Amino acid sequence: MRYAIVSDIHGNLEALTAVLEYIDDQRIRHTVCLGDVVGYGASPDECVNLIRKRGVPTIVGNHDAVACGLEEPWGFNPVALSAVMWTTEHLSPENIEWLKSLPTHLAYDSFLAVHATPEETEWDYIFTWQETLPYIAKLREARHRVCFFGHTHCPGIFSEDGVYALDEDSTFTLDPEKVYLINPGSVGQPRDEDARASFGVFDTETEVYEHVRVEYDVEKAADRILEAGLPAFLAERLHRGH
Repeated sequence: MRYAIVSDIHGNLEALTAVLEYIDDQRIRHTVCLGDVVGYGASPDECVNLIRKRGVPTIVGNHDAVACGLEEPWGFNPVALSAVMWTTEHLSPENIEWLKSLPTHLAYDSFLAVHATPEETEWDYIFTWQETLPYIAKLREARHRVCFFGHTHCPGIFSEDGVYALDEDSTFTLDPEKVYLINPGSVGQPRDEDARASFGVFDTETEVYEHVRVEYDVEKAADRILEAGLPAFLAERLHRGH
């Protein structure tokens, strides 16, 4: 069974639409979203509507939690705070309630899905191999061999023995004896110096993970941000992918 693993859409309708078109073209029947459907981008309600319409199982992200009122924006920088306040004002009451209903994790037979860390309620950032080691040990104890996470907007594959590089549109076969933490990157706001939308495809039968990049209309998404009166930095970073 193949799963599309998407994360950190952040209100970018153009990126999300391009990714979903790819998923449909490849006839991938199952999609899981690791959270942060909203925040930063200018189309939060449209993105939530699209995810809800397709019935995509979704985890609550930190921007989702603040936008719907579950949490206070502690630690948000001024740009993120401005964007999440704008987002709250541009979400329908129904979509706010949907965000409030999202779980902190999703457990499947073949993998665990979280937003930031396997601790579920922590919004810590996992950037380095050293930062993954305590979580990998806990995953092994809990008998979860594969955990997908987002939050950093930077794709990567981590295991006990190091970090595995993700080349463009690369595939990686998992070792059945190892535990993995895998970040598919961000659909709507990549931060690895590649402006294309980033996500993953996991085949649970072959245990092959594919890292996918998809072109989308960055200019249109950036223009929406500027037209909405959101911070110009949010439009500029879409072009840079950083």
